Order: sequence, then structure tokens, then C-alpha cells
Amino acid sequence: MFKKILKVFLVIGLVVLVPFFGLYLWFLAPQWEWTKEPNRIGVVEIEGLLRDARPVLDSLAKFRRDTSVKAVVLRVESPGGGVGASQEVYREVRRTAMEKPVVASLGGIAASGGYYASAAATYIIANPGTLTGSLGVVAHLPNLEGLFDKVGYRTVTIKSGQFKDVGNPGRAMTDAEIALLQETLDGMHGQFIKDVAEGRRLPLEQVRAVADGRVLSGEKALELKLVDALGNFQDAVIKAKDLGGVVGEPRIVYADKERRTLLRLLLGAAGLKALDQVLDPALCPVRYELLLGQ
Repeated sequence: MFKKILKVFLVIGLVVLVPFFGLYLWFLAPQWEWTKEPNRIGVVEIEGLLRDARPVLDSLAKFRRDTSVKAVVLRVESPGGGVGASQEVYREVRRTAMEKPVVASLGGIAASGGYYASAAATYIIANPGTLTGSLGVVAHLPNLEGLFDKVGYRTVTIKSGQFKDVGNPGRAMTDAEIALLQETLDGMHGQFIKDVAEGRRLPLEQVRAVADGRVLSGEKALELKLVDALGNFQDAVIKAKDLGGVVGEPRIVYADKERRTLLRLLLGAAGLKALDQVLDPALCPVRYELLLGQ
């Protein structure tokens, strides 16, 4: 009798545990590093609006601590993003570049906050037609007062200070509010200029002269010493190999290995990104971002 019960439990265990263990391996195996050759080059990607810096920071820190990674390539495809997020990535790139080479590879667009994040790299490579530069700060604060008047919508604002509801879309901004925001944005702009000058080892006034929000091609950025060379992603890998002293063919490893979730399987990467943009709360209105056609 005991043997029969034991067999039943064994069969149930096999039926339940084997599929579970199989799924566990299928989901997690891509996250494992079975071998770590000493000729690795890590790739960290910044794509789209730079809103949450944490994944990029974690990836940079991971590669910085990994002794088998000899250099890092920062691939940037971004029109910019939040002020804080751009500054966070800049700091982490700078921290990483102090320990091992970081080569920034600017893709089709790496402007404003996208360029800010790259400015601390050891070496920057852009395509001749890369849209970059746009060193400036922008804030979008809608004024819906006219629309609210038409539909009869009214708001009652109770505030504790004169500037507590700056940017209230239900009314026009006062001169004092505009002056306050302008002062704030000018301060952020100054931080941008200072960090680019330090990262690129350029005189402050030289950077300030082109930090008026203008968009630059990669070719023009090279002329202004905002980038070091023209080339594509493979050129950036070759440069990282040289700077990192990698012998032989380097192994390229990407930091952002996505876990295979059911939602990812159903929607795909593009679908998840679109869903994230729909569900994401309103972005910070003040940001380093290139704006075209607006």
C-alpha cells in the first residue's frame, strides 16, 4: 500500500515539477552567463525618450564591476529626455570612464539629453548625418484657458504660496511666473553647458557659443569638437577594442537582456514600448529634448 502511494506521489511530482522546471529554464536561461571570456565589450543602449535612468545606470554599473568586460559602448538613439535622467546617466558614464573606456556611438539622433548622456564618454563617434547638439532646455506648459471658457469649465485653486500652481493650464501665466521659470531653466542650461565642457575638455565659452538649442549634424559636431570621429556602431566597437586592449576578436555582450514574459510574447518589444508610452504618467514638462515639427 505504501509503495502504491509513493508511486502516485512520484507521478504527480513528475507531472507538475518537470513542466515547471522546464518553464523555469526557458525563462531564465537567457539571463545566465555560462562563460566569461576576458575579451568582452559591453553594450548599453539608450533608445527613445530618456525618462527612467535606472536601467542604464544598472547596466553601466554591472559592466564597470565585471573584470571580463574591458570596454563599454554606449549606443544612443534618443532625442533627449528628463533633466534629472540625463544628468544621472552623464554621472554614471563619467564614473565608468574613470575605470574603463566608454565609447559613445551616436545613431540617427542623439540630441539634447541624448548628447548630454554621452558627453562624459572617453570617445564619441557619430555618423556624418547624425542629428545631435540641441544643447538647451525646454518646458511645455499648455494654456487651455480659451478652451475652458468655451466649454464652461472652471477650476478653483487654493494654494499656500504665490508660485505653487505655476503652469496651471486654466489660466495665463503671470510675468513673475514666467521670470521664475526662465531663471530655473537658465540654471539648468548652465549645468548642461558646464558638464559638456568638462566631459569634452573644452573651454566653457566655446561650448556656450553653440549651446543655443541649434541642431547639428555629426559632421558639424566633429568640426566643433563635440564628437571625436565619424563612423558607425562597428567603428565604435573597434575603437572600444583598441582602447580596452582587447586581444583577438571581442565578444559583444548586451546588458539589457529582456526577460521573456507572457506580455512580451503577446505584444512583442514594439507593442510593450507603445503600451508603456500610453500608460506612462505625464512626463516632466522641463526636459532636455530635441523638438522637430512642433
